[in-house]
Amino acid sequence: MGKSSNITWHELSLSKESRRKQNGHQSFVLWFTGLSGSGKSTVANALAQKLFELDIRNYVLDGDNVRHGLNKDLGFSDSDRTENIRRIGEVSKLFVDSGQVVLTAFISPFLADRQLVRSLLEDDEFIEIYVKCPIEECENRDPKGLYDKARKGLIPDFTGIHSPYEEPLQPEIVVDTNESSVAECVEQIVNYLSSKNAI
Repeated sequence: MGKSSNITWHELSLSKESRRKQNGHQSFVLWFTGLSGSGKSTVANALAQKLFELDIRNYVLDGDNVRHGLNKDLGFSDSDRTENIRRIGEVSKLFVDSGQVVLTAFISPFLADRQLVRSLLEDDEFIEIYVKCPIEECENRDPKGLYDKARKGLIPDFTGIHSPYEEPLQPEIVVDTNESSVAECVEQIVNYLSSKNAI
């Protein structure tokens, strides 16, 4: 199916700035990236709860959940992974436009894909959070049993085993879930956001 050429951008009656003013805070993307089992979803959801308590409107986009709906037509080939992240980038941009904070928890293994999402947004609207954890510890945790299946050849193209994970070069935040508790990671992120006057 080809792209339609019969579409025109329709300007909205409310601006991003107006929505931010009504919400009483800035809007931006907190992009959690890291290996499977590193703790991305756990930290993102704990942070979402903390932001909620601070009256900051937010929403978590989780990799598995999004693949149940919006991206259920995608597999795990390199091209499908890229398309997965591109779509999430566009959805994230809509959340930022609506004046909300969006927390995305995706392995997003490729530097170029994360850079593409960053390029969709304005300065200071994309905050990359590298959820750092040694692959050995991720395998020990293996909360979904995926590493075990990958080692047995049941899951092809598994990041960290058969497919590479490209670590962020200059993330805004690095949280080490092997060394810090979830609460400590949340506190670290909140302190960063506060120091940048983002919240």
